[in-house]
Amino acid sequence: MLPILQPCRSRNFVSIGTIIGLQAKMSLQGFPALPRGFETIKMPDNKNNSDQAVLEIGPEKAPLRLPEWVKRTVLNTDENRGTRKILKEQGLNTICESGRCPNKGECWSKGTATYLLMGPLCTRTCKFCSVNKGLPDALDPTEPARVAEASRQMGLRHVVLTSVNRDDLPDQGAAHFAATIRALKEAIPGVAVEVLTPDFQGRRDCIQTVLEAEPVVFNHNIETIPRLYRKVRPGSKYLRSLEVLKAAKEICDYIPTKSGIMLGLGESEEEIIGVMRDMREHHIDIMTMGQYLRPTRDQLQVVKYYTPEEFDRLGNIALCLGFKTVHSGPLVRSSYHAEEIARAAN
Repeated sequence: MLPILQPCRSRNFVSIGTIIGLQAKMSLQGFPALPRGFETIKMPDNKNNSDQAVLEIGPEKAPLRLPEWVKRTVLNTDENRGTRKILKEQGLNTICESGRCPNKGECWSKGTATYLLMGPLCTRTCKFCSVNKGLPDALDPTEPARVAEASRQMGLRHVVLTSVNRDDLPDQGAAHFAATIRALKEAIPGVAVEVLTPDFQGRRDCIQTVLEAEPVVFNHNIETIPRLYRKVRPGSKYLRSLEVLKAAKEICDYIPTKSGIMLGLGESEEEIIGVMRDMREHHIDIMTMGQYLRPTRDQLQVVKYYTPEEFDRLGNIALCLGFKTVHSGPLVRSSYHAEEIARAAN
């Protein structure tokens, strides 16, 4: 059944109604996309106490000019090509490519990459992320061994694993994380494995499954301030993400917890510091802060580019609040210099 678009009294708004008065919850997912150059924001229509939603539409503002301090030189070295070859031969996905990370050239030239487990399709529709969305395939039970073999060939001593959200799986993919950690430890004695997990829908049993494989760092990113959550991370919850990190510390207090936020989406300094305080209240040990960079025109625009000096100042504030380690800078990402950060936290 198709929605009817009806004009609202307030300017720049249209209401999504239902045909013949049928009361049903409508999801924006699956609607035909608006033309490029327009922005959409989902909002509840609380005034009429209905199950309708409201779309705000309007011309997109001209993007901000990219400052020099976030521009990276494309590196095409022998080492870079070697890393690409190994990943391709093993049929592996990386967040470096799927997330269009600005540090990919640097990291690959050093013979390291961050693996993206459980396929290239994510079950959530975060508005900052360029990972493809959709219904994923079944898990490939050979992936843990292929990750281990690629890491052995690259000579890695510190491996970072992340994944798409797999809300379609009974355990959210937790056992697959654990299997990959164990495969790495078997293939590379003494290897350190860091995980950057989804929220597992807040399930403590899933968190415990991953931690029982003993990663050296448990990371789950908060990503942004609570006010922007519905716009930036639909399907996720700010407090739930904090509780995931708190649960990880309660289950294994000797494993450092880590989380990061992006800056530049419209947050205030007061709100940034508020997130820092919330993180410390939930016993998070390591914090990362980096500049949000729009991967493609399909993601949210950058509202502000923070200067390196602003990142330094915010990083010092975080240290004063009691984090063991803080990594703050325009090009900082969760797994950027992960080995050095983990060593400092331990």
